[in-house]
Amino acid sequence: MTDNHEYDAILVISFGGPEGPDDVMPFLRNVVRGRNVPEERLREVAHHYDLFGGISPINEQTRKLIAALNDELHRSGIKLPVYWGNRNWHPMLENTVSEMVADGIKSALAIATAGYSSYSSCRQYLQDIDRARAAAGPDAPRIEKIKPFYNRAGFIDANFDRLRDALSRIDAAPEDVHVAFTAHSIPVSMANGCLYRAQLQGLASRLAERASISDWQLVFQSRSGPPSIPWLEPDINDHLKEIHKSGKKHVVISPIGFVSDHMEVIYDLDVEAAQLCSELGIKLARAETVGVHPSFIGMLRGIIEQHLNPSSPQTKGIDSSYCFDEKVEAEFCHDGCCPLSVDQERMRERPTDRAGTH
Repeated sequence: MTDNHEYDAILVISFGGPEGPDDVMPFLRNVVRGRNVPEERLREVAHHYDLFGGISPINEQTRKLIAALNDELHRSGIKLPVYWGNRNWHPMLENTVSEMVADGIKSALAIATAGYSSYSSCRQYLQDIDRARAAAGPDAPRIEKIKPFYNRAGFIDANFDRLRDALSRIDAAPEDVHVAFTAHSIPVSMANGCLYRAQLQGLASRLAERASISDWQLVFQSRSGPPSIPWLEPDINDHLKEIHKSGKKHVVISPIGFVSDHMEVIYDLDVEAAQLCSELGIKLARAETVGVHPSFIGMLRGIIEQHLNPSSPQTKGIDSSYCFDEKVEAEFCHDGCCPLSVDQERMRERPTDRAGTH
């Protein structure tokens, strides 16, 4: 791999999470800054973290992703430093960009740990980058964020392997198993301004087809915000109750909307949904998220190679195929895409009924 390219660093950007009991409340205040969430509501959400020693797994999972990506890059001869900055907890993105300035970095390729297009999972990361660059001053490096990767072959393959593993843990014929593909709910008004729902539906359909699953549905989890604002439905727990009414006894939950098994996955699915399934007599298997699956890490390396040497014949075939929505893909990350919804603006001006949990 040649070193003649326009980037001199890779930047991984994640949501961030507390790594001890003393971190929880400051972290939650960062998450809801500007949204007028009552302190007592934050303390309710903090209980989720108390169940896990005040630690969200997301930071450790990001470390593992960076380590795996570093190994993959080195094997491919790509000798670029990999930096890490978070939106809501240390290492904070602003501090990371200042560190990059001190190290003389001029141009970086950024990877956000979110694979779909919406305000929260794409546009907000672009705003985070702009804010961090402004704080770093005139010497801040140029930072280009890669587009959402929801339909990259490596991401699909990794999710399929996770789904297949979960199905293997269910002692039932395929026709007796229901698969619920889950993703973080967002306000309907936000969903109407982006392609989030269609992207998830497309991936879920592709995975179900490959796994020969006919009984499946895309559902949502982890909603927050006042009840008066409509969010994407059905909610996973409401859906499980309907599955129970239908007589189905075996369910696989596949959290395709997430890259790692962070707090919203382990609490909302492994605690709340699992408890509900136990009460209903449903046998549940939960698929892992892609995490550091080799296909996913290889996909990230392939994207980086394509950006480093876009005209090189060696990179033209590296996981460049988009398995669906090719026409839509070209529209991502244009000026004004994935705008902040009207309902989100309202949520910044009034208390919410739930702070986010990662």
